[in-house]
Amino acid sequence: MTLYRPTHFRVDDEAELYAFIEKHAFGTLVCDGANGLDVSHIPFLPRRDAEGRIRLLGHVARANPQWEALQAARHVVAIFQGPHAYVSPSWYAGHPSVPTWNYTVVHAHGVFRPMDDQGLRALLADLSRTYEGDRPDAWRMDRLPEDYVAKMLRAIAGFELQVERLEGKFKLSQNRPEEIGRVVAALESQGEGDVAEMMRSHAPKPRSTIPS
Repeated sequence: MTLYRPTHFRVDDEAELYAFIEKHAFGTLVCDGANGLDVSHIPFLPRRDAEGRIRLLGHVARANPQWEALQAARHVVAIFQGPHAYVSPSWYAGHPSVPTWNYTVVHAHGVFRPMDDQGLRALLADLSRTYEGDRPDAWRMDRLPEDYVAKMLRAIAGFELQVERLEGKFKLSQNRPEEIGRVVAALESQGEGDVAEMMRSHAPKPRSTIPS
């Protein structure tokens, strides 16, 4: 499985892609199974190990057929999508032109590893701390009755995806640099500030001219 990434839109910087995953950590888990592709939508926790390698931690219901498929899967990928928006050709100065869609996405290919019970407990505690934050009434798993926790844990299974390859595609009008300013202004006027900001930060650098 390979993502089509024309040169204009290709992003390979690992630090940038990792930061993107951290910010957009609710992803799509895809693997090959006996009956085709299995897909789940879950929150991930991105982490780096002592050697700096990326791991994606998550869990699914044991009743989910994908859990069984993951055990034998040859190909596993997690997909993370960021800001995206429709781009109207009416915003362009150059014509003729056609509609398009600007979007940002990262694909993380890796090797599946099941998690033991201790790892699963740690994952769930970490997930709750991450998403509950510092709110005064923050939910914590350790405040629940142990028999209830044990019952809930038996219903889910934890895993990590050891990332072997990242593919980033930020399609943000880089192929039409002369139109970026107009598209940014139009998107901001429609409340699509996140996409507009991504367009600004990934706009092609002007070519320097060397005096003859």
